[in-house]
Amino acid sequence: MNAAAPVAAGDPVVEIEKLWTVFESPDGDQVVHRDLDLSIRQGEVLSLVGGSGTGKTVLLRQILGLEQPDKGKVTVLGRPPGHLGAGGAANVGMLFQHGALFSAFNVLDNIAFPLRELKLLPDALIRDAALVKLQMVGLEAQHALRSPADLSGGMIKRVALARALIMDPPLLLLDEPTAGLDPESADGFCDLLRSLHRELGLTVVMVTHDLDTLFELSTRIAVLADQRVIVAGEAREVIAYPHPFIHEYFSGGRGQRAMAALHEHPER
Repeated sequence: MNAAAPVAAGDPVVEIEKLWTVFESPDGDQVVHRDLDLSIRQGEVLSLVGGSGTGKTVLLRQILGLEQPDKGKVTVLGRPPGHLGAGGAANVGMLFQHGALFSAFNVLDNIAFPLRELKLLPDALIRDAALVKLQMVGLEAQHALRSPADLSGGMIKRVALARALIMDPPLLLLDEPTAGLDPESADGFCDLLRSLHRELGLTVVMVTHDLDTLFELSTRIAVLADQRVIVAGEAREVIAYPHPFIHEYFSGGRGQRAMAALHEHPER
């Protein structure tokens, strides 16, 4: 596989420069991103927040290479997302918002799917690797033959995470990882993500509307507004930035509670 070169700690894993995203509509072109710049460093958990229509998930898809910007440049591990080579998918794992599991496959086959698509390893080895990832996300071997329809929302997220990690990518993209989970399941999933980030040395880019998840996991927060990233930094820096969206986003009841927790745990 033509894998990208390793990245040293603190170096950029993702570089976005002067990016434009334009959607066509009957009422005229809609500019979503205009001259957007963002650098994501090795080993951090960077969260993207912004109002509806600011293109957070679109930006994830452009990092993944599923969509192309209209102008500007995106590089992942020093290369355009679409030019990472035959093994490029091994460099980026993606957890989609609702899991996106294949309903016709059981749990083990869902996890194994990306490795099977490469057609480079014997099936027995692929199954062993899938079982390791299943256990890594806190599920047991007895869950391997279940169908997605038999799983709880929290288990679906964990299986989808195992699939995203099956090829040991250095970069993990998360789209609303705790959406739809009850508070206990969301807390457990955050604990899992924090543990995997630390143990695997992952770089994580996350889109989330959940303030508890945001403060629990983020090492930096990037705010999308006015068609660009208006500020990127640690939580306290972002909260202090003078902008109407930031004031509205963090000044509600949930925001106040999350910030109170942040003050109680300054190590976050």
